[in-house]
Amino acid sequence: MQVILAQPRGFCAGVERAIRIVEGALKLYGAPIYVRHEIVHNRRVVEELGAKGAIFVDELSQIPTGAHTIFSAHGVSAGVEEDAKSRGLSVIDATCPLVEKVHKEAQKFSAKGRQVILIGHRGHPEVEGTSGRVEEGVILVSSVEDVAALPIDEAGAFAYVTQTTLSVDDTREIIKELHRRFPDIIGPDLRDICYATQNRQNAVRVLAEQCDLILVVGDETSSNSNRLRDIGLEMSVPTYLIHNADCIQSAWLEGVATVGITAGASAPENLVQEVVTYLRRAVPIDVQTLEGIVEQVEFKLPSELNEL
Repeated sequence: MQVILAQPRGFCAGVERAIRIVEGALKLYGAPIYVRHEIVHNRRVVEELGAKGAIFVDELSQIPTGAHTIFSAHGVSAGVEEDAKSRGLSVIDATCPLVEKVHKEAQKFSAKGRQVILIGHRGHPEVEGTSGRVEEGVILVSSVEDVAALPIDEAGAFAYVTQTTLSVDDTREIIKELHRRFPDIIGPDLRDICYATQNRQNAVRVLAEQCDLILVVGDETSSNSNRLRDIGLEMSVPTYLIHNADCIQSAWLEGVATVGITAGASAPENLVQEVVTYLRRAVPIDVQTLEGIVEQVEFKLPSELNEL
């Protein structure tokens, strides 16, 4: 069996930075370190950091007053930030810099008197954080149909921003519909979809042209991992989203000559290698890596960790 690994795959710079922040805080301050929500959407990462002394909570009310606290890579609303200050929490913000960029763009548009429309998935932590950064509020849309059904006057002043982990293709169609309904709307086009999301989507399209089966390593809670699976399916290749090698079903491999493997931006490389090991034990395999972009982006750590 031929096994082809996507390039790029796995961790992006924002995820690597968030993990380094938790590990750095544990080294600097000692356990426990409290993290609001999962630092990134991957249970292996969360379990490993938990074993080192990180405690993951859903709400700030679960954190003792004055405790060292980290906000996840997805960002938080202004209200959460104020709540942390009022409770005397010592906060390190692990929000991805590309998500912070979306926050600033939304605030800039709102300050100029424009109603901000946010393209994203309801309930996603990043969407909740961005929505909570605009005092005047945002209008959330997730599809072309949502835009068409908006009960608002087209004559108003509008702007849009996007969740960073969305599909480039889906977002492009939503933006077209926004321009159709609101001819004077302004926004950053597709630039708010992060480089890692775009690169991984492009790579899985190349993978789909060469493979009989695609395995996407990532959590079901990971938006960008789900989209990688969707792209494979849209290209008529059987594609499965798996957390780890234990999720693979032997029936998937029957009659398959070439397997492609990719991983979402929050999935560690060791999970990918575990999948390769599983396949090697099942059948003789030859492993190769696609030619592709080698990402060299690196984000600085927060000033609180400069001592490290």
